[in-house]
Amino acid sequence: MSEKYKPQFPRMAQLKTAADLRTHLDKNDIDLPFDDNLLPPAENPFNQPIPLKSGKTIGNSLCILPMEGWDGTTDGRPSEFTKSRWNKFAISGAKLLFGCEAVAVCHSGKANPNQLVLNTETFPDFIELRQALLHNHEQAFGQTDDLLIGLQLTHSGRFCKPNSHKNFESKILYNHPFLNSKFGMPADYPLLTDTDIDHIIQQYIDAAVLAQKAGFDFVDVKHCHGYLGHEFLSAVSREGRYGGSFENRTRYLRNIVTGIHQAAPGLEIGIRLSAFDMLPFKKGDTGTGVPENAAQYPFAFGGDSNGLGLDLTETKALLSLAESLGIQLVCITGGSPYYNPHLMRPALFPPSDGYLPPEDPLLGVKRQIDVTNELKQAFPELVIIGSGYSYLQEWLPNVAQYVLRNGMADSVGFGRMVLSYPTMPADMLSGRALVRNQICRTFSDCTTAPRNGLISGCYPLDPLYKKRPEAEALKALKTSL
Repeated sequence: MSEKYKPQFPRMAQLKTAADLRTHLDKNDIDLPFDDNLLPPAENPFNQPIPLKSGKTIGNSLCILPMEGWDGTTDGRPSEFTKSRWNKFAISGAKLLFGCEAVAVCHSGKANPNQLVLNTETFPDFIELRQALLHNHEQAFGQTDDLLIGLQLTHSGRFCKPNSHKNFESKILYNHPFLNSKFGMPADYPLLTDTDIDHIIQQYIDAAVLAQKAGFDFVDVKHCHGYLGHEFLSAVSREGRYGGSFENRTRYLRNIVTGIHQAAPGLEIGIRLSAFDMLPFKKGDTGTGVPENAAQYPFAFGGDSNGLGLDLTETKALLSLAESLGIQLVCITGGSPYYNPHLMRPALFPPSDGYLPPEDPLLGVKRQIDVTNELKQAFPELVIIGSGYSYLQEWLPNVAQYVLRNGMADSVGFGRMVLSYPTMPADMLSGRALVRNQICRTFSDCTTAPRNGLISGCYPLDPLYKKRPEAEALKALKTSL
């Protein structure tokens, strides 16, 4: 392992007892709550069902988070790799599949050439994907009437790469003082017009209609991680109907939701939201992430004026708006993997385009839990799903149990954890001991691989990817970095 990948903080696997974890937390002044012992299945909160206002019930309080796919066909259809990954969601035991994966509403809005697209040509593939989910879940757990399946609809905006793994074809709302140069755009790069935005809104509505026809229970109108929906929330310098004031910056969401309600009545709508953001970070002289230098930073939605702290005033205003629009499902995340990945993907080992963690990753976990808790207390009627738990590894169940037991979130989400250990939720629900050699260790290979044009998967632990030629290519790539 090269010097740049040597961890600066203790590995979670080294914290073998509750006393070890508490000592580390106390020593580093990290107030991260957890339960020393797990409750038996009949008493633990993982099995708590979640009733929805629609009359449907989610069968437990564990969730599979949507992840960007890099393994579809270039015309937006699922491959065998895609189907294998969705089968992991089906057999996970979680009763809420929050969007399954990011699905572009048009070819030009794809984040990579192999991202799925929902349109009339690919529509039959989505029927098949959902039917396979239902079949595999029923085979594993006996019933599907308490399983809620969503589809995340997205447009990648600034991070569009529809035709090349290397070349951006960005669609932006405003010229950003750091991100334009970071991603190779001139300071006067052309902006989406209001007419362009109106067209994209219609593409969301059309995709939602297809999602409902395919049988999905809800669509997630993605507003996170620097993609188009999220960029609207920070478009304070944009002129016209979609920028400047809070009302204008949320017009995109309002128009999409209103259009879906009209065109697909009865279809539930959720939002995965970057509830906070900060300044972009970059690799410093030692390889550790450092923030860009800015005395004032107005582009951090949910952040304070200097871009280094939190201010959830507008976040709460957005959730109030969501409630008024009839939205109940909200999944909380933060920041963007393109410019401050430590905020939403706490890890010891960075991807190839990242940096060493600028803080103990447990602080990143705590930040997400604290924000999610604050929003849950402010909006008790919303179903709030937390994320950012993967770094906890063996201690995920203990922290998740505390969070759910104390009403700090309604559901705990699993992201990259299920790539290596798809049945971890099922094991938690049944009180089985965790399978240690399947636990994600946050090596970030599932990000480094696609960042370099390889299919995304868990190369260290998943036999399907471990034996593939891409695994050797990934090893060679990491050695050369």
